Amino acid sequence: MAELVGPRVYSCCHCRNHVCLHDDIISKAFQGRNGRAFLFSHAMNVTTGAKEDRQLMTGLHTVADIHC
Repeated sequence: MAELVGPRVYSCCHCRNHVCLHDDIISKAFQGRNGRAFLFSHAMNVTTGAKEDRQLMTGLHTVADIHC
């Protein structure tokens, strides 16, 4: 597992796994099934679920959940 270095590192709220730097965040204005959701330009130390089309407040989007 890689550790990120920087002034603002985002990590999993459950396991504290480093996921991305602040500069990797595109938007925080999302609501997921289980609460707040972020849009990243890229992330690390995660596995990606299957891509699927979901109807969000801003229209139909292709998304994939990530897991530690």
